[in-house]
Amino acid sequence: MIIDGRFSGPDGSGNGGYVAGRLAGRVPIDTVTVTLRRPPPLDTEMTVTAEDERGHSVRLWDGDVLIAEALAGAIVVPPVAAVPFEEAVEAAEKFLAAENHPFPRCFVCGPDREPGDGLRLGPGPVADGTVATPWVPERVPERELVWAALDCPGGWAFDVAGRPAVLGTMTGQVMDVPDAGERCVVMGLARSREGRKMHAATALYGADGRLLGRAEQIWIEIDPAEFGH
Repeated sequence: MIIDGRFSGPDGSGNGGYVAGRLAGRVPIDTVTVTLRRPPPLDTEMTVTAEDERGHSVRLWDGDVLIAEALAGAIVVPPVAAVPFEEAVEAAEKFLAAENHPFPRCFVCGPDREPGDGLRLGPGPVADGTVATPWVPERVPERELVWAALDCPGGWAFDVAGRPAVLGTMTGQVMDVPDAGERCVVMGLARSREGRKMHAATALYGADGRLLGRAEQIWIEIDPAEFGH
């Protein structure tokens, strides 16, 4: 498996949601938990190994360094409720990090990416601890792009501009992918904080209000200067 340099999160590292989605695609289960152990390298040939006979547990390796693990997961809580598309558009206009983004080249939420290159999702507040952003994909996205869209809004529910954090664990479930040009809404919810660990939830809704995907996450606060070292 190679993560193309386009799909970056922090500089020099793969976007957590995208990498999780790629690895989850190797597990033939509806809901998958992916744990990121190290920053995923870009443009590097990595190896995927099956850890059981059914392929319900796989690992991603950079040489002998464990990068990520994926295994069958479960989500037992209700998804984050949607807001109307117009409200998500207004929220994105208030995106708190436009001038203070810790990872401005992030494929998902980086404001420095050109339209059509990155997703440019800007989750802004719609209620206390809840953010929303519109997403109108230009073409029918692969499932790993749905995982990517479900990534960053969870972190922004905690306003990671002031306290940078990266995705540690993501349990994702993708029911369907949006149509090209469909007016979708991505939600993020701050569930709880325990020291450097933040528990978040995200959900993706289609134009007709159908739930396309959802995720439960653990984010880890980091020192950007030390990340990846």
